[in-house]
Amino acid sequence: MAENNSLSRQMFGLTVRKNAHPDMRRLRREAGDASLHGNKFWKSSCLTMDYLTKNPLIKGARVLDLGCGWGLGGIFCAKAFDAKVTSLDADPSVFPFAEYHAALNGVEIKTWHCRYEKVTQAALAEFDAVIGTDICFWDKLEAPLFNLTRRALRAGVDRIVLVDPGRPPFRQLAERAVEKLDAGYFEWQTQRPIKATGCILHACA
Repeated sequence: MAENNSLSRQMFGLTVRKNAHPDMRRLRREAGDASLHGNKFWKSSCLTMDYLTKNPLIKGARVLDLGCGWGLGGIFCAKAFDAKVTSLDADPSVFPFAEYHAALNGVEIKTWHCRYEKVTQAALAEFDAVIGTDICFWDKLEAPLFNLTRRALRAGVDRIVLVDPGRPPFRQLAERAVEKLDAGYFEWQTQRPIKATGCILHACA
């Protein structure tokens, strides 16, 4: 069945519903209001997918998608790299949206209701990569995300990729990670399918 282009987007091999799609309206009614801004598509997801297209994960990687929201970064990893994805969020009302998009795109994800500061080093050792898109939007999130990144490196996680449109809290996080964790931090942009600009924090064990 052909997709209605007015109600769906095609990007990096994924189908993504728009907010006006009847299924999204139904899910919002059923799930209630998201408390942590994970209730819609964010353009930064295009930066994550574009970067990982150009810098791919190993096939079958075990991926933790932090602050997953609709889960598109993790779903892309599952689709493109046959990744085993765990989608984490502090707000469980986002999981129906993530699970819907996973099913829509023919992949499976696991969901994990947890806050960043509760993710232990032992738990992180179960993953090959940690990704996160547009998750450092408040000043109070900078410290938990820095500490999680440090725990992930100590746990031997191969790659950590955090993407943001360039908000001040994220830039503070990135600068601290560059100084303390030998991370990389750089600007990134893509023109298609949606024009998006931002920055990426990349750290390796």
